[in-house]
Amino acid sequence: MKIAGIKIAKGQTKQVRLAVAKLTSGVKIDIPVFVSRGINDGPVLLLMAGLHGDEINSVDVIRTIIDKEINRVKSGTVVCVPILNVFGFINFSREVPDGKDVNRSFPGHSEGSLASQIAYQLSKHILPHCDYIIDFHTGGKSRFNIPQTRSVLSNLDCKELADAFNAPFTLHSNLIPKTLRETAFNQDKTIIVYEGGESLRFDKVAHDIAVSGIKKVLNFLSMQEFDELKLKSITKYKRKWLRAPTSGFFHPIVKVGDKLKFKQVIGTISGPYADYQNNCYSNKEGYIITLNNNPMVNRGDAIMQIAY
Repeated sequence: MKIAGIKIAKGQTKQVRLAVAKLTSGVKIDIPVFVSRGINDGPVLLLMAGLHGDEINSVDVIRTIIDKEINRVKSGTVVCVPILNVFGFINFSREVPDGKDVNRSFPGHSEGSLASQIAYQLSKHILPHCDYIIDFHTGGKSRFNIPQTRSVLSNLDCKELADAFNAPFTLHSNLIPKTLRETAFNQDKTIIVYEGGESLRFDKVAHDIAVSGIKKVLNFLSMQEFDELKLKSITKYKRKWLRAPTSGFFHPIVKVGDKLKFKQVIGTISGPYADYQNNCYSNKEGYIITLNNNPMVNRGDAIMQIAY
């Protein structure tokens, strides 16, 4: 196997650095990629994080995989990319400095925007080698996602990979244009997304479920043997955001993972001057998979996401 001009033989683990661009100071920025090949033939699994630079819990998952040498398998190859969007990571930002989202810039272009150049490096040098991909994310700003996988569940290979990962929630998610998932899917790669926790925060439960899920996948693909406890997983095919009916302080009385009834009271929104207090009601019967932890909301803000 040769990646970006670097040859990796069976039984070897090497670090490959993909040159992306330079900082305005002239300092070169590369993307470190860790490639570990087993001594036996097998599939190539890509584990990656940091498409959004502020999703540090996902970065820490891949760091743990490398640190604990879980990526050093007997069969096949594990490719680890802890941080794809290095620019966003060093700026505590979801996007690159010009405001573009790397995960809306695939497959990318070598002469495109900075986000497009980063996407291009992954699309050109890494994706062609891969059979399976797990892309690790967290919730956005102030939004906590319960540990979950998202994939095209109508695709048998994606569903099998999601079932093997065995997160507490297994969710269907349609492809979004110009994302890594769409690009990989269109190249007949089997890809799922893991979501857990929120941006700029560590969450041990989401981290540990992710690491356990990777071990389960390695076992499923016959790359390495692990004996992990199987979780009860809830599969849902639709999701809907519940939005704030008014502005003010949001006080939820439910938590992520709770099962809701239709029109159930899920909290209140009150005025900062004690001039009003209104109940909020669920708009679906289902499970809370995302909760907005920002107590100050404007009318129309997404306050929770319900899977049903």
